[in-house]
Amino acid sequence: MATSPAKPPLLTEFDPAKFLAELKIPAMPDVEAVLDTHKRNLSALTEANRVALEGAQAVARRHMEIMQSTMTELSETLKDLSTSTTPASRAAKHAELLKQAFETSVANSRELGDLIHKSNTEALNKLNARFSEAMSEMKTLFGKKTA
Repeated sequence: MATSPAKPPLLTEFDPAKFLAELKIPAMPDVEAVLDTHKRNLSALTEANRVALEGAQAVARRHMEIMQSTMTELSETLKDLSTSTTPASRAAKHAELLKQAFETSVANSRELGDLIHKSNTEALNKLNARFSEAMSEMKTLFGKKTA
């Protein structure tokens, strides 16, 4: 009869329960509370995305209004230039129109930049607020000991 081979000494002395107890794994937090925290995180992300999308839509609308206004002004400008009789008056009118176009362009760019900045700031503030709340919640959850 064949005898079974002897277990190595390491395996005969190994106690899995004792091993796991010695690992000192932190207690698991309340899973429902963790899931609720993640739901609130997703809700905050959704809200921030909504704010960003509304901001992008507002920028696009305003940009379209600016383009329409520019085209109307360009048409009027061309009419004004065609009615000038002397080259000197035409040059003076041309210089004035260039100055107005530049000032309008700068003002419009600033307005669009402000709209974008406002939208991004609002969305980021929502995310930052939720991040702070989530860190506090996680700290509380992982600080608790389960029985």
